Amino acid sequence: MQRFAFLVWPILSGILAAVALLIYLPDTFAPQTNTVQIRQVDTPSTEMRGPFSYADAVEHAASSVVNIYTRTVVPSSNKQIYSDPSIRKYYDAKTGHKERIQSSLGSGVILSPEGYIATNNHVISGADSIVVALKDGREATATVVGNDPDTDLAVLKINLTNLPSITVSSSANLRVGDVALAIGNPFGVGQTVTMGIISATGRNQLGLNTYEDFIQTDAAINPGNSGGALINAEGNLIGINTAIFTRSGGSQGIGFAIPSDQAKQVMQDLIDHGRVIRGWVGVEAQEITPELAESFGLKDTKGLIIAGIYRDGPAHKAGLLPGDILLEIGGKKIVNSFNSMYSVARMPPGTVLPVKIWRNGEAKELEITVTQRPAIANPITEIPAQPSTEETNKEKASQ
Repeated sequence: MQRFAFLVWPILSGILAAVALLIYLPDTFAPQTNTVQIRQVDTPSTEMRGPFSYADAVEHAASSVVNIYTRTVVPSSNKQIYSDPSIRKYYDAKTGHKERIQSSLGSGVILSPEGYIATNNHVISGADSIVVALKDGREATATVVGNDPDTDLAVLKINLTNLPSITVSSSANLRVGDVALAIGNPFGVGQTVTMGIISATGRNQLGLNTYEDFIQTDAAINPGNSGGALINAEGNLIGINTAIFTRSGGSQGIGFAIPSDQAKQVMQDLIDHGRVIRGWVGVEAQEITPELAESFGLKDTKGLIIAGIYRDGPAHKAGLLPGDILLEIGGKKIVNSFNSMYSVARMPPGTVLPVKIWRNGEAKELEITVTQRPAIANPITEIPAQPSTEETNKEKASQ
């Protein structure tokens, strides 16, 4: 045993050191793990949760939303039969010239206590008489102040007192996910409120109107809701309901509204001038494909090729030629034809607009004096359930 006596103290010292480390530094012998940071919040307080009811918002706005009933005199469907000389003698001549009344309905929003009402142009287009019914039971015959097929908006006027006008919120502040409520008269059942969220903003190239900047919402919008109000959770107007994408004729969760900022501008122009004043440069432009960009020696497809120019129009006078490629308008690079057309339309006549073009392999700069857009209208009021490639990928636009 004496041979191993010299090992006792080293072994004992090692054991004592290990015990000390386990007691005072336990993490030294713990297995290594990866650190994962997880952001966890406390249970939100009642103040952070959404409201249990939007009744206050609806009460604030509902009285400003009206039902619109139109009547249109149309020829009798059998008028052509009776006008046939071979059989006209068998029928009363007066019967062959009878006319029938065609009725339709929609909604509108009182935007001012003076009696101005915003609605869709397709709601009142061609109507011989228009009757507005208020939520409080009053009715009045409306006159058309003006209409704008390019945005599918129209302004009516009624002569009643104590009219409840809606409060308007800027549509520029909308965010995807905001609560939205649609108020209108679907299918003529009476005023109805549906709820959803803002699904998207700035929707365009849908083939509905010439100038498109739609709010998309999943709040149910059905026939009869056209022209009604889209409001926020505080009851303020953020849009005018105008269209739905549908395969069945009913709501399928994709509805579109005209932003309140656009509706206000159009209404003011219609009241002041009887038409909307828009800028115009007089060109027909086509978006550039990758093949065209390569053939013209361009680095990308950010530009518009001038497909046509109106004779004696602003672009013609400024020296633009068919085949030129627009690279910049007003110092901003081209994004697409719709955005460019919309930006030009918002410019007041008389604006001097600098443009950058590509011609014969080199860049040139010109100046175009914007004039007032002529009264050209070709409205489309609904989206086909299965749009064709030509309808969904429009490449040409009149600016």
